[in-house]
Amino acid sequence: MKNNVLKAALLCAIFVVSKACAQDPVLMIIAGKPIYKSEFQSIYSKNNSKDAAAEGKTVNDYVQLFVNFKLKVKEAEVMGLDTLSQFKSEFEGYKKQLAQPYLTDNEVNDQLLKEAYERMKVDVRASHLLINCGTNVLPKDSLAAYNKALMARNKILKGEDFGKLSRQISDDPSAKENGGDLGYFTAMQMVYPFENVAYATKVGEVSMPVRTRFGYHLIKVFERRPNQGQLLAAHIMIRYTPEMKKEDSLNAKIKIDEIYTKLKNGDDFAQLASQFSDDKGSKTKGGELPLFGTGRMVLEFEKPAFELAKNGDYSVPVLTQYGWHIIKRLEKKNLGTFEELKPELKAKVTKDTRSQKSKESLIVKIKKEYDFKENLKSRDEFFTALDSSYFEGKWDATKASKLNKELFSIGDKKYTQTDFKKYLESHQSKRPKTTFTSIVIDMYKLYTDEVVMAYKESKLESTQPEFKNILAEYRDGILLFDLTDKKVWSKAIKDTVGLKEFYEKNKSKYMWNERLDAAVYTCAIPEIAKQVHKELALRKKNKSKKTDDDLLKEINKDSQLNLKIEKSKFNKGENEAVDKTKWVLGIGADMEMNKQTVFVLVNKVISPEPKSLSESKGLVTADYQTELEKYWVEELRKKYTVTVNNDVLQTIK
Repeated sequence: MKNNVLKAALLCAIFVVSKACAQDPVLMIIAGKPIYKSEFQSIYSKNNSKDAAAEGKTVNDYVQLFVNFKLKVKEAEVMGLDTLSQFKSEFEGYKKQLAQPYLTDNEVNDQLLKEAYERMKVDVRASHLLINCGTNVLPKDSLAAYNKALMARNKILKGEDFGKLSRQISDDPSAKENGGDLGYFTAMQMVYPFENVAYATKVGEVSMPVRTRFGYHLIKVFERRPNQGQLLAAHIMIRYTPEMKKEDSLNAKIKIDEIYTKLKNGDDFAQLASQFSDDKGSKTKGGELPLFGTGRMVLEFEKPAFELAKNGDYSVPVLTQYGWHIIKRLEKKNLGTFEELKPELKAKVTKDTRSQKSKESLIVKIKKEYDFKENLKSRDEFFTALDSSYFEGKWDATKASKLNKELFSIGDKKYTQTDFKKYLESHQSKRPKTTFTSIVIDMYKLYTDEVVMAYKESKLESTQPEFKNILAEYRDGILLFDLTDKKVWSKAIKDTVGLKEFYEKNKSKYMWNERLDAAVYTCAIPEIAKQVHKELALRKKNKSKKTDDDLLKEINKDSQLNLKIEKSKFNKGENEAVDKTKWVLGIGADMEMNKQTVFVLVNKVISPEPKSLSESKGLVTADYQTELEKYWVEELRKKYTVTVNNDVLQTIK
């Protein structure tokens, strides 16, 4: 009988193992470690997108890349890189980040996102009056602050001017100047409790005192308006920084004023932007910038931009930290849709205090899921265990040495009064005096919340296969990055001798095409071009010693727009004027470009030649790194055994 039972149990175990293996068979063995089909399938599916498929990579190509990856990780483990404190710290940091999406109540989070979006449709103009009150004050002090705010509200309701009273008693330093006026704001710009009340208060009314971390506020709403939307604008920028020489900064101001005069005289904005703007990213598009809304540009730019009344209007020159700008309004758009703004809202909500609602909801669910049980009588015994030393941050847990009972449990874990004692001791600091009861209740909530969230996080690898796979990828990725940096990236940069030898062997790969050593002269009017031609002719006959800098100072004396000189070794396609000029020595013909006269002085036609190491260092270094990695992988394949199960490989989709 016993043998039959044992045999049945053994057959059952074999059946379970066989079934499991059939579901997730071993695809390959790398350095003695089995790699299952599911792991490779997951990574292959992620990387085998439509774009990747278009590159022509087969499953076998991915197998080779995957094997190389795993061999490098194995080498890192053999070297003990996974035992280093730096690795452990970095890995734990990544783990915390990866866990966050799993530690959120998505239902509550979605409600918060929708609430924020609906509020963003409206800008509120309001003033406030603040009565300071910290978060850790005694109840009597909190009540006193509340009553002071309530008395102020009663005075306002009886007719006293809100701004005048705010200047007199508000603890907001700026109130002395602005009477508590906050201007216009929208969702996500104020702390959440303040925002809630501001949006709930009707125009012309004064709220009841609302508590934030700053204290108690009275809020008076003066106006509501639709969200100001987003702006499509163009600009002409002349670079200016405080570090500029005095002469250069003066020239920048003169230049922007001259461009502004041209605009007023009817010149085309886009044409002037392409001719004179120092913003290389926008000048080729007539100065056009990406769409922006409130807070996306520096205030000095945003305010005058939104003040433009209609499409086509442009501003006077305005100064920002980047330089002088003339801004043109192209189009104004309304607030984006919820789906368009959702990623931005999600990022903001996560960092905002309103995310606490999501956390609190999740904690309730976790407690229910893992059968959280607590003994509040055991907690309450700490009411008399604390003394005044806790306010100084000097309380000693030995003062509660008799407290050792069970406090609460969650899942398979139990926590005692001893655990809470240690938490109280390690989380104390100097604080305002309050009741011991409120301290214990607050600290107990913080402690249990931390424990509950940590317990849920500890279960993610066993309950969330996706989290487990991503975490494994991150772990291997960190190890791979550190080792590849040592073996390839940093080595290529530091190994100057090896880099030079590699360059000498392969210098024919790093060639300049035919180039032109030339100077491009851009003249505002034909008369200036004639003046420059005359000067260059005298210089050729050694009858003038004026340099190009001398020419610029002389001709641009009255206007910084008269003459521009650009000298370089030009490749084809880099400069329109150079491309249109015959590549022969001497001065090319005058050309009209952007309503200016342009000609090119050709100094030399440079035949194709190898770039120097300094000129091609980026490309050479990248190629040298590729070679180092190639040799490294060859060494690893010799060092470790790799076996692939081709039958299983054929089932990969």
